[in-house]
Amino acid sequence: MRTRLFVYGGAAMLLLLASVVVSLSIGSSGLPLRDVWGILLHQLPWMPAADTKWDAGDIAIVTQLRLSRVLLGMLVGACLALAGAGFQGVLRNPLADPFTLGVASGCSVGAAFMIVFGLQSALGLWTVPLVAFVTGMVTLLIVFGLARARGAMNVETLILSGVVVQAFLGALVTFLVTMSQSVVNEAMFWLMGSLSARSWAHVRLVAPFLIVGLPVLIRYAQHLNLFAFGERHAAHLGVNVERTKLIVLVMCTLLTAVAVSVAGVVGFVGLVVPHLIRLLVGPDYRIIVPLSAIGGGFYLVWADTLARTALSPKEISLGIVTALIGAPFFAYLLYRRKVQQGGAAS
Repeated sequence: MRTRLFVYGGAAMLLLLASVVVSLSIGSSGLPLRDVWGILLHQLPWMPAADTKWDAGDIAIVTQLRLSRVLLGMLVGACLALAGAGFQGVLRNPLADPFTLGVASGCSVGAAFMIVFGLQSALGLWTVPLVAFVTGMVTLLIVFGLARARGAMNVETLILSGVVVQAFLGALVTFLVTMSQSVVNEAMFWLMGSLSARSWAHVRLVAPFLIVGLPVLIRYAQHLNLFAFGERHAAHLGVNVERTKLIVLVMCTLLTAVAVSVAGVVGFVGLVVPHLIRLLVGPDYRIIVPLSAIGGGFYLVWADTLARTALSPKEISLGIVTALIGAPFFAYLLYRRKVQQGGAAS
């Protein structure tokens, strides 16, 4: 397993690094490639100061706007993909992710409330993620309550409950936004998902959550493997089922909350990435979890690059790009599941 993880992880890191290099190299400012990388290289401590060759505006574009945005996209994508892998593992449901379960919309309710009513600075940058986490957890409990019947939770009912709750909360967020004309443009753009107007402060906000969340989910990856055989079987093999479920669900909701608080509602990342990783490397969560973090960063870096360059100088909302990719993929998974169930029944 360690050899496979080393090989797959190394290849994935190379792809991610190449993606970061390409994304940093292109943009709407028209800076030559030589200038972009000259500015970046001169930010290294042992290199001479860059301001002798380039003006302050070009340096700010590369270091303050483009570099921070690419790194933030990588971190947000990793958080959402990790959350999707965790939800799919603990719920034994390949269709589960923060978006389809309604958790992302639940987090967005708290975030939108704080933004619309100007309360986002009460505790600094940490205010919105903390409130988003609380509303996301409440949403998760509501979805579970709707899906559970006679002590059992049907997969299709769970997804349907998530879709219903997501639709309701999406309408609630839109209502909150329309109540305040002062921030309506900012809130609507955030609601559709975007990494624009973000800074290094947001990178520093998301990074600690990922640094904590990734090792925790890796720690419970083997437990998720045992969950595939059923909770009762996992308990017989020594897994503390309820504790595992609580820790994984809370951590996944926390990762979703911080991602939503800085990037808005970016759908289907947690659905597409873990599923593709599973198709490529198999069902072992000890490999799926770390590769999902890398794959999520890769996926969102490219999605954001497309969002900011496809119609340059205009910018497409990031949530639109991920939805255009993720919605057909979600439909394909539903169709394949239906075919498999029909074949099993016959």
